[in-house]
Amino acid sequence: MNWHAVNAIYGFEMSRWGRTLLTSVLSPVLSTSLYFIVFGAAIGSRIAEVDGVTYGAFIVPGLLMLLLLTESISNASFGIYLPRFTGTIFETLSAPLSPIEIMLGFVGAAATKSIILGIIVLITSSLFVPMHVAHPAMMVTFLVLTSVTFSLFGFIIGIWADGFEKLQIIPLLIITPLTFLGGTFYSISMLPPLFQKISLINPVVYLISGFRWSFYDIADVSVWISLALTLALLAGCSALVWWIFKTGYRIKA
Repeated sequence: MNWHAVNAIYGFEMSRWGRTLLTSVLSPVLSTSLYFIVFGAAIGSRIAEVDGVTYGAFIVPGLLMLLLLTESISNASFGIYLPRFTGTIFETLSAPLSPIEIMLGFVGAAATKSIILGIIVLITSSLFVPMHVAHPAMMVTFLVLTSVTFSLFGFIIGIWADGFEKLQIIPLLIITPLTFLGGTFYSISMLPPLFQKISLINPVVYLISGFRWSFYDIADVSVWISLALTLALLAGCSALVWWIFKTGYRIKA
């Protein structure tokens, strides 16, 4: 493993992020805080508690998951698309680097950015509502696995996209709606029985449920099912990235 090369790609991506740190950090933190203030005030005044947890605290894991999904995909997709757009990707591909080293550099940087933002939002949320983390180890596990998994997914989108507009199609039209319908602001147990069953088709339900369990020891589905699904998504994205490098799909053309 050429760790010097991995560190070079990782360092370049992190330094590029650092040059726009104000907008890169302030924008997602501010938007998440606005979600928290608006939904917490508007709905929280009508719903005192959900499963024994104050509504303001209840929505924190869902908002964190929304941030992790969108930022992981955005950072990773733009990180690999920009070299493709400028043509500098060929310099990386011609270097003595293996696909896993290239992937570690780009995906590792994107996941790191998401984790940092998640921690900042978590600290910010604690200023608004009293909250606690019942299972810190599981919280960190879900935080890291989700960031890495969707950074891989963003990496795939960045290779698939042939224009800047396509970078936003899947996050805006698929990921964000699934997150809003995945229990970000409510428990699926509050839905009618039919819609509860339909909601279980949504994979984001399992991600949010497992993450919420790590905070408050409450979940809509088994935490082990949530963890297994997260690992399955990670394995699926990893396999697809491996296939992309093996075939050269849109990365060598």
